[in-house]
Amino acid sequence: MVRIPFAQIDAFAEEAFAGNPAAVMPLSAWLDDAVLQRIASENNLSETAFLVPDASGEADFELRWFTPVAEVALCGHATLASGHFVLSSDGVRDRVTFRTRQAGVLEVAREGAGYAMALPAWTPAARQMPDIVAALGVDPVETLWHEKGYALVVVADEAAVRAAGPDGSAVAALGPYVLIVAARGKSADVVSRVFTHYFDIPEDPVTGSAHAVMVPYWAGVLGRDAFSAYQASARGGRVGCRLAGDRVVLTGACVTVIEGTFLLP
Repeated sequence: MVRIPFAQIDAFAEEAFAGNPAAVMPLSAWLDDAVLQRIASENNLSETAFLVPDASGEADFELRWFTPVAEVALCGHATLASGHFVLSSDGVRDRVTFRTRQAGVLEVAREGAGYAMALPAWTPAARQMPDIVAALGVDPVETLWHEKGYALVVVADEAAVRAAGPDGSAVAALGPYVLIVAARGKSADVVSRVFTHYFDIPEDPVTGSAHAVMVPYWAGVLGRDAFSAYQASARGGRVGCRLAGDRVVLTGACVTVIEGTFLLP
């Protein structure tokens, strides 16, 4: 029996039961990928983050993220949760770095009562996406795409974002994509929802990686590099957004809601 420390952390949340929950599990060395996937499936959260001390010297830890059905290239909320996991247990450390397999080195640092997380800025490009628009069931103002599998569909206003009702089967059939519906908002500068049916997460509560795509676009539209964002899922989450060169800096708080031990046979 292998005993693995386990924490469930609500990311982009100032109180429990909000934001996006992630499991964070530190390991001494990597387990087989199939085992990591089975653990993530057992946790049944949108993401499980696994940490291993980084022997390369490039970062403090290696970091990988798994949904219940697949490993992903980038997960912002589970990175923020991982930063909270490390920094909340070490009062001396001000920042922590993570080496990832597809998104480079990421950093989480203390900022005010929460954290600032630096992700790569993934600037989307205009592209016609009739199949995606049809699956989402929205009337787009503009459609954009990023090669990592992110579709950004801009609609007229916050009401249109909140009214979106995608066809889940059609979204899942499109492939391993993250579909973002967004608009200028009233409750924040930008309001969005994110649909990821392929990854067995019909609507993601708060999606950091989606903001890595949205921030470069909205910075240009709004004419400023800093703005507020709100992801209008059932749980909801507020995200501070800054564009800093080739990085997107997202700010938010985290709350640990469960601590325990995962017993691996």
